[in-house]
Amino acid sequence: MEDLKFEKALEKLEKIVEELEEGDLSLEDMLKKYEEGVNLSNICTKKLNQTKKKIKMLTKERGKFIEQDLKIEEEDRS
Repeated sequence: MEDLKFEKALEKLEKIVEELEEGDLSLEDMLKKYEEGVNLSNICTKKLNQTKKKIKMLTKERGKFIEQDLKIEEEDRS
């Protein structure tokens, strides 16, 4: 499942959320959907973090543009 594109993983995750919110699933099916949702969420997070690392920012220094990594602070998850 790791080879899923971000958009497809997010689309599947949104569908799972809708199904869970409807509440028409058995407890066992809800647990399966929840587990799948957690996996999809992890995939989306991983892909976003990989993308953040690739983002470059142009800055002007002494009349020349230089490329440098964009510094993004991680959210505190505690």
